[in-house]
Amino acid sequence: MTNNTNRKLFSPVKIGPVTLGHRVVMAPLTRSRSEQPGDIPGGLMLEYYTQRASEGGLIISEATSISIAGRGWFGAPGMYSDEQVAGWKKITDSVHAKGGRMFSQLWHVGRSSHVSMTNGVAPVAPSIVPEYWRDATPSISTPSGWDKPSPHRALDISEIPGIVEDYRRAAERAKAAGFDGVELHAANGYLLDEFLQDGSNKRKDAYGGSIQNRSRFLLEVVEAMASVWGGDRVAVRIGPSGTWNSMSDRNPAALFDYVAEQLNRFGLAGVPPHH
Repeated sequence: MTNNTNRKLFSPVKIGPVTLGHRVVMAPLTRSRSEQPGDIPGGLMLEYYTQRASEGGLIISEATSISIAGRGWFGAPGMYSDEQVAGWKKITDSVHAKGGRMFSQLWHVGRSSHVSMTNGVAPVAPSIVPEYWRDATPSISTPSGWDKPSPHRALDISEIPGIVEDYRRAAERAKAAGFDGVELHAANGYLLDEFLQDGSNKRKDAYGGSIQNRSRFLLEVVEAMASVWGGDRVAVRIGPSGTWNSMSDRNPAALFDYVAEQLNRFGLAGVPPHH
């Protein structure tokens, strides 16, 4: 690494209104260490994040479920109960005490789940794609080990505002928990990515078909989160050309060009792609 690169890496930078002392950012890393039952951040998570906090540094939390219906990874923490907020508050207080900053990554896994994680209800998706669960390898972390995803069902259009509201409430809880901002997980074949890409979205209503319609759900969620935090404390993680969780799109360049263009209007803290 050259001296110029060193100077750049360890120079201050602003992420929205948040000033960082350097450019080394800890990415989201699922550790499956929340306390059960309840997906509650506890002592092990507190120790983990405290160890990794640094003066002027930024940590993006591991993916954090916005609801029970959005769970898909056993042991991942949540942001849908008061007990979870209290657990996260101890973590953010500790990170701040070391001079660090922390964003919460908010997550709904969509069809990439198992009924043992969703209290027995079928995972939800934009459309029913039977080959997804029929041909899948065991890739869902459940209380009894790795399993194939359960058969999913298509969301009724009347249910979508409720999930947007789940994201908004989770954003409010993240603020109450002391985070410095939030990142929306919209990649890796999870719910919002499933709506974006036409390999998984076969809808014929206002949330399917055209690129504009397939992007609608994502933009509604970003608007809801920005209403809590302001756009400059919201980041959105997208997955251009991502194939994880059986994702595909006939024209990813056009899709993600449109998504990026529309996200620009929110003045976001960042749009980190997942490669």
